[in-house]
Amino acid sequence: MLELEHGFRVVDLSTRLPSTDGGGASQGHTITADRLEREMHQAGITKAVVFPPSTPETSYVAPNNGVARRSVDRPFVSFARINGTQTPGQKTTGRLRNAVSRRDDHHTTPGDIEKYAYDDRFHGFVLDPTVDGYPDDDVLTALEDVDLPVIVRGGVDAPPETLAETLLERSFPVIVGHFGGYPLDRSLMSDMIDLLAEYDDCYLETSFVRYREYLERALLEHPDRVFFGSGAPACHPNVAVMEILTLDVSEDLLRRAFSKNACRVIDALAPNAEI
Repeated sequence: MLELEHGFRVVDLSTRLPSTDGGGASQGHTITADRLEREMHQAGITKAVVFPPSTPETSYVAPNNGVARRSVDRPFVSFARINGTQTPGQKTTGRLRNAVSRRDDHHTTPGDIEKYAYDDRFHGFVLDPTVDGYPDDDVLTALEDVDLPVIVRGGVDAPPETLAETLLERSFPVIVGHFGGYPLDRSLMSDMIDLLAEYDDCYLETSFVRYREYLERALLEHPDRVFFGSGAPACHPNVAVMEILTLDVSEDLLRRAFSKNACRVIDALAPNAEI
């Protein structure tokens, strides 16, 4: 694809990078670190948050370290993927299951959170509740203690009310992917935008949001709370950038969505930050 020329500084909050170049996949797409860097350059993206794809019943220590290793000398900002033992909901069976659940060897521990937080290769965390569940109270407390941002996949299996119940009451920044409505659920996107008025440390990320009205509404009502995400490699970053460029909003709002908002929350994305 041709290189985009748009004049904006763009940082990307949603990029999956396999931990090795040996054929890792995301939604059927394989990509190497070199190719991903080229595609980001084509789209005019200066820095990208990267993390390994989600895999059920798996320890993420090795994949996280692999992604951090492949980010060296590239414009990539590594986030550590985490998992948990808890399932949401207030039904008696769910509460009982959570009460007796115990961490297995593959589950993220409070100690893991501290190690990632004080390892200068990592700048935040990623959680996919549909694959990995939610952290328990001890892990959530550790996340509050280190106070790094958490990107969480939102959607039909992790709806806004569940994210509010399990994560948004906590004191760390939460960046909800896909406007909380994956795949393309308008009502969930609308509900997630509504929640921005209640939670000051909640932000929305734009990957796989194809409805202009919701993107424009969020930017107009909450101009400091929207972060650009491409969803690469499943979506080419050129396509994702163009979807934002064609919104009927001011250049100032575009600049906020493309980089200014995210840089206020994630220091490593700032223009002069060393990574």
